[in-house]
Amino acid sequence: MSFVNRRYLALWFPFLPTDRLRRRPPRNCATSPDVLADAPFAFVEKVKGALRLFAVDRRAQALGLAPGIALADARARVPDLLVFERDDHADQDWLERIADGCARYTPMVAIDPPDGLILDIAGCTHLFGNEGALAADIEMRCTALGMTLRHAVAATPAAAHALARHQSLPAPDEAAAIRRLPVAALGLESEATQGLVRAGLKSIGDLAARPLAGIAARFGGDAVDALRHLLGDADRPIAPRRAPPQILAERRFAEPVARTEYALTVLGELVAEAARQLEERKCGGRRFEAVFFRSDGLARMLSVETGQPTRTPKRVMRLLRERIDSLRDPIDPGFGFDLIRLAVPVIEPLAATQLKLEGGAANEAQVTALIDQLSTRLGRGRVRRLLPRDTHIPEQAQLALPAVEAGTPAAAWPVSAPGEPPLRPLHLFDPPQPIEVIAEVPDGPPHRFRWRRALHEVRRFEGPERIAVEWWRRRDGATDKPGLTRDYYRVEDARGRRFWIFRHGLYEEKPDPGWYMHGLFA
Repeated sequence: MSFVNRRYLALWFPFLPTDRLRRRPPRNCATSPDVLADAPFAFVEKVKGALRLFAVDRRAQALGLAPGIALADARARVPDLLVFERDDHADQDWLERIADGCARYTPMVAIDPPDGLILDIAGCTHLFGNEGALAADIEMRCTALGMTLRHAVAATPAAAHALARHQSLPAPDEAAAIRRLPVAALGLESEATQGLVRAGLKSIGDLAARPLAGIAARFGGDAVDALRHLLGDADRPIAPRRAPPQILAERRFAEPVARTEYALTVLGELVAEAARQLEERKCGGRRFEAVFFRSDGLARMLSVETGQPTRTPKRVMRLLRERIDSLRDPIDPGFGFDLIRLAVPVIEPLAATQLKLEGGAANEAQVTALIDQLSTRLGRGRVRRLLPRDTHIPEQAQLALPAVEAGTPAAAWPVSAPGEPPLRPLHLFDPPQPIEVIAEVPDGPPHRFRWRRALHEVRRFEGPERIAVEWWRRRDGATDKPGLTRDYYRVEDARGRRFWIFRHGLYEEKPDPGWYMHGLFA
């Protein structure tokens, strides 16, 4: 079985950490960029208490250094070797930035950790002429970034991955090239790979000539699965870093655009185009993503969210400009933008609405617009909204969510009857605070209690309101016993202050139940 309709392009950056450091040295780096450009350097990591090389640049590799060598041995061979600590986070961030730039070729871009990417290019090569032209364009942009790149195209992600890393020269016959690969291309554990070599199976072709049952019996099922994926007998789809959006509008330029203001004008036109597509579907967008692709291969993404679906271009552009104004680093066009794209990955139905005569709908729309503006400027997690939950446990009856994603509550807030006092206090302690009961009454509230070193004389009370534990949620995981029952009382002291207290446990559940302060009324 062969998946001839699928084509995957694998990108491998063999010197990703060192190329990244030379391109983007950290702010606290004491070594000047001129020294980094000429001197050999490497990254180190601690392995079993000893420092060893984790990655080396091309100059250090030419001098005989390789990952895994002890730092002391490396210093003896190359005295002027520059050494830096391993930074996986910076490497991952840089790889993700390159992946965002590759979205200009296909929306199906997956991270191939720790130093590669996999692109599903089926149906995309005609935009560049053919597979070779597309790969050449990527190589040109990566070279401009100072990145060393090796790439390969195959019918499966595993085959493209293996060819990019183990093929010395591109071959016209893809199937023959795969069979010439060493068994290390299977990506098995080192012990399994050594076992295959000792058995005389040095290439994929040698392994493919053997019965699969014998391979599975001797080397395990992983070896068979890896071989089938490599030969194209089985397919393992990639997991793209970003799902393809439902609404997409883009503008390509013959000459790069260097003025940011003009780029924002074009973005406004794309927002209007996306609004027309949303109107045709009778939907509105909840998330809008603008991507500015630079001519050097990098991309800058800006995203905004709305509390309610919208397709109003002015509102979306106002949020995007708010997002731009809140950036620490302004949008840098570099040598210019050659592609601007607007995606709407989250859409919801949006029907026509009629304004109320008293202006209720208009006021709600203004509040939603204010929430969107504040969330865009301050951050989506800084503006929150409390939503009611369908539970009778007081401290779990509300949930704080970002206001832009709160949506419609699944439950309603409890409302007291007209003329009745509120059922719940305005201020709730989480967790409840213990109180010392001075005069306790069985099955009733205390006559006197001490809280925060102050003594309170109870003059009035209401209750009890008995709240049992939710029977489907056991509090004690070691036994089948449920949690303790709470008896809540609204009490008023001699000075007119009102409290919400409860006894944690009935007398038949616990010999000496404790008392707690859970809230304060106005």
